[in-house]
Amino acid sequence: MKITLTILFAFFLFSCSQSVSNVSKNEMNEEQAKVSISVEEPINFERDTTKDYSQLSNEDWKGILTSMEYYILREKGTERAFTGEYVNNKKRGVYVCKGCATPLFRSNTKFKSGTGWPSFYDKIESNVLSVPDNSHGMQRTEVVCGVCKGHQGHVFVDGPEPTGLRYCINSKSLYFVPQE
Repeated sequence: MKITLTILFAFFLFSCSQSVSNVSKNEMNEEQAKVSISVEEPINFERDTTKDYSQLSNEDWKGILTSMEYYILREKGTERAFTGEYVNNKKRGVYVCKGCATPLFRSNTKFKSGTGWPSFYDKIESNVLSVPDNSHGMQRTEVVCGVCKGHQGHVFVDGPEPTGLRYCINSKSLYFVPQE
């Protein structure tokens, strides 16, 4: 078994080296050697005022959201802890719903909770709604977008002052709009 894996690995390395054999390592600078995958974010992330987000079907949402965003926002899923892009974001701005661009949280209410998800101690007015959640044998409070009802995460009563709340939110359910 080890010999087979070794042979397969060697074949893989040989195949990969053939695709770049016409460029020597000396000709490649550090930036060219890096391989990256980028996802284009919309430049102007604003709510489409012509849509009634409360009336969209599951198929409509699947056309708007990525599969992971759909899983979180529409199926009440969650991303793994410490994997979200906004866990360590310290920039000034506003976090809006990834589904409908409703402003949900201000960056000045964000704090480091150590839980692995972006955490906020306050929400923006009635843009975030609380809903009882008794799933998974627990009694929790789910938070959803006030416009599209997309799942954002949960709120707990172990946050800092002045509210004592901790809104534990999925990065994939948010879009960050920086302020200058």
